[in-house]
Amino acid sequence: MPGRTLPQLARIPVTRLHGVGDRRAKALGELGIESVFDLLTTYPFRYIDRSRRADLADLAIGDEAVILATVRAVRARRSRHGRPIVELAVHDGTAGMNVVFFNQAWRARQLPSGTEALFFGTVDRFRGDRQMTNPVVDVVVGVGAADGAADSEEAQRRRTLRILPVYRASAKAGLSSWEIGAWVEEAIRRAGLLADPLPESWRRQLGLVGRTRAIHDVHLPGSIKAAAPARRRLAFDELFRLQLALVLRRRALEADARAVRHAVSPGEAIGPFGGGATLVQRFLAGLPFPLTGAQRNAMERLFAEMAGPLPMHRLLQGDVGSGKTVVAVAALLAAVQGGHQGALMVPTEVLAEQHFFALRALVEGLSVPDPGRLGGERPLEIALVTSRTGAADRQRLCEGLESGTVDIVVGTHALLTDDVQFHSLGLVVIDEQHRFGVEQRAQLRDKGRASVAARAQGPCAGADPDLLVMTATPIPRTAAMARFGDLDMVVLDELPQGRSPVETVWAATHDAEERAWARVRSEVRRGHRAFVVCPLVEGSARIQARSVTDELVRLADGPLRGIALGLLHGQMPSSEKEQAMARFRDGATPVLVATTVVEVGVDVPEATVMVVEDAGRFGIAQLHQLRGRVGRSDLPSWCYLLGPGETDDAAARLAAMVRTSDGFELADVDLELRGEGTILGARQKGRSDLVLASLRRDGDLLDAARCVAEALTADDPSLGAHPGLADELRLFLDPDEEAFLFKS
Repeated sequence: MPGRTLPQLARIPVTRLHGVGDRRAKALGELGIESVFDLLTTYPFRYIDRSRRADLADLAIGDEAVILATVRAVRARRSRHGRPIVELAVHDGTAGMNVVFFNQAWRARQLPSGTEALFFGTVDRFRGDRQMTNPVVDVVVGVGAADGAADSEEAQRRRTLRILPVYRASAKAGLSSWEIGAWVEEAIRRAGLLADPLPESWRRQLGLVGRTRAIHDVHLPGSIKAAAPARRRLAFDELFRLQLALVLRRRALEADARAVRHAVSPGEAIGPFGGGATLVQRFLAGLPFPLTGAQRNAMERLFAEMAGPLPMHRLLQGDVGSGKTVVAVAALLAAVQGGHQGALMVPTEVLAEQHFFALRALVEGLSVPDPGRLGGERPLEIALVTSRTGAADRQRLCEGLESGTVDIVVGTHALLTDDVQFHSLGLVVIDEQHRFGVEQRAQLRDKGRASVAARAQGPCAGADPDLLVMTATPIPRTAAMARFGDLDMVVLDELPQGRSPVETVWAATHDAEERAWARVRSEVRRGHRAFVVCPLVEGSARIQARSVTDELVRLADGPLRGIALGLLHGQMPSSEKEQAMARFRDGATPVLVATTVVEVGVDVPEATVMVVEDAGRFGIAQLHQLRGRVGRSDLPSWCYLLGPGETDDAAARLAAMVRTSDGFELADVDLELRGEGTILGARQKGRSDLVLASLRRDGDLLDAARCVAEALTADDPSLGAHPGLADELRLFLDPDEEAFLFKS
């Protein structure tokens, strides 16, 4: 594999480039560019085709346009009130206009006479002349760059490029697009041939260009059309690295896997319930509602794997209210009925407490065999462990886990501490998987191998507990493949019968808000319940959002006067939280003013109204979860989103909530608004793994990347035959992930 590799480029500092002195290197560092690799993966965000540019002479007043023009004169002055004003006279070869900036004195230094720049704005008229006011600016070719940022030959060449790449420059850092482009050109020229770790046979099969050409054409395309194949290849590389890491992770887990063979029959577990029913059958028979077809299918698949010869690795996802918790509890009970234990791990104490209360209510009345008890049975034992668990309670809990008298434990990262040891851990359920790393998952696996029962059988007898991962909200298929590609997926795509659709209202005005409170009063009179959710526990001077404590007082004295109000937030002691929920359920306090502590795990069929204060401050996933707390019966239900939506993104989120109740559609909107983010972990500079690739647009490339990753690692799980790929992948992994995947 001849040529320079990406890891080699990552070891070359940008100071090796012409004109990058200490000051310029610091400025580039503020953009996350410290090496030649960083520079070459800082891609243009658009191109200017100079042969097809719009001429200033053809624009009318009121037109919004991008003008590529040269500064001919600069004047800096102050207004009568002392505000700085910078006025430019620019010309694009066909006509001229004025450009004026208010309160931006630095523009005079950024745009001296002779600078060629893009000006994006609306053409208006002032005193008879055409003018743009405070336009967006991208410097294309600057004048007199500090530190000799680029030599005159390269700068001159950029003036003659027909297709001009435009980079996201930083006025704060003192960098312009033309400077970045000049350094990129130099880096491409001096790097020469780049190593291509993707085998040529796969490049031909997928129709992908080579890496050297891709890097060149994405930065310096001969035509707009030439940039597309370059972007496609580089987008594939990003997705391929993701899929390769996931496939390697799965193969590493399977290499020395030892399964727990659970005593559960898929057909019997959810079939007719006769005499001598199993623990799972008794649980399902006691549910006050029938299972959906999707739940039955999911359970059959889970039970079949739990009884199989390999450890289960499953992702369970479904929309709000689709019944994921019931499926997870059934799986935990399947482990318990075979003589093992189950663990449910979640990222926060609040969520752990919610799950604990929900699970305890669901399994109430169930018992398990215990020869040491009179009658040969004891109640099923569920325990909670968090960092707030007292020393005495924690000791009793740990003793119960080691002896096997605690059947299911719910906890946070506290489950990973050394003092938490199991008698026989058979199933681990993880909620909010993206909050937990591979090493934490491995720690729980090791606890299963090191359980008391395993130690009693010998040093090699320990088996891996099965793994079930749940997502709190639906995620698009492509995002699921990228984040959870090492897990088999099962989807709950059906809602239980008798659920009422929730009418969602964006109450952006005072009158609309008053109608929301009127609805709350009306529903309370009918004997129903209402949630009011606020972003903060107590008022903050820095964040102007309604706090739950302040709002409780305001509502009691105002819109909900005369109605008993309850309070619930994560800082309350567990006993007070449980009491607050009990009073809400039985109607003693029909309105519950709360934080997002009610986001998941709260099921009150009588709740028919959800009011979300300052809704624009919440993400789509949170809003969708909150809306899912109502409409859990056949009663008509409403969700009111209060607030104007002060940013474009906030308005887009609230509009999407009104438009659809489909969690998967909302997940796509969320992905589009927030972007993919970092998926592989703490990559070098914290930049996104996906710069060019999009999980929304590039599903075909994601599928192809998975296919190649599976094929290359089928007979080579450590990439020994592809050292270039292994070295490149290490560049994008955090240390824990690298150690886990390449520990051999």
